[in-house]
Amino acid sequence: MALLSVNDLTMRFGGLVANDRIGFDVEEGAIFAVIGPNGAGKTTLFNAISGALTPTSGEVRFDGQIITGRPQHAVAGAGLVRTYQLVQLFADLSVRDNVAVGFHRVSRGGVFAALFRPGWARAQEAHVAEKTRDLLEFVGLSGVADMPAGKLPYGQQRLLEVARALAAEPRLLLLDEPAAGLNTQETAALADVIERINGRGVTVLLVEHDMSLVMKVARRIVVIDFGRKIAEGSPAEIKVHPDVLAAYLGGTEAVADDGAEPAHA
Repeated sequence: MALLSVNDLTMRFGGLVANDRIGFDVEEGAIFAVIGPNGAGKTTLFNAISGALTPTSGEVRFDGQIITGRPQHAVAGAGLVRTYQLVQLFADLSVRDNVAVGFHRVSRGGVFAALFRPGWARAQEAHVAEKTRDLLEFVGLSGVADMPAGKLPYGQQRLLEVARALAAEPRLLLLDEPAAGLNTQETAALADVIERINGRGVTVLLVEHDMSLVMKVARRIVVIDFGRKIAEGSPAEIKVHPDVLAAYLGGTEAVADDGAEPAHA
């Protein structure tokens, strides 16, 4: 059984059809990518899966349970956690504290715990502190743990957002254009982190423009164009699929995996 199933998902905004009966399955343990030219409807699809938007029609199932229309906190509580196209950090908090915030899904508290700090609360604080150190080391940010997040270079802010998402202990991690704004070296480092996340047993679904990243890490790819799914397959299959070539290049040459991302005319 697939960990995530998207079935005939349609999203309309008035007369605009942003997603038109899109369907695919993401198997547990996969690294799965959704690609397409600018304006294809990728982020809208991501928002519908994660609970930021309610589809006009269709269904999303996570681990066999229908999550269509559930609010984002409920979707995250089920184990489906996302990052955003635009970095959303607490700029004035330290790097360490930004990661610690991510543990809210898997920790408990309250006024009593804050005022009296019983034994279980102290033990939980120690556990969060240890896990935070582990995650910062995992993404390569342990050396800047005490720096305000807003002072980090943009590439490190991206990695910090990934670390915070991992603090919520996702079964499925949704990455919304994680390489946006990164240079070649930063993208290569991100690819390594994604593969190591997957090596920990976390399923990854990413929307991405950077074809070099997609072709390196994805095991299976769905391509959408003008809101419709036009292809699905392995990276090797997608690179030579005629409908993908037409959507990206308007021709017959294989899709390059050099990071190029054409837009609709």
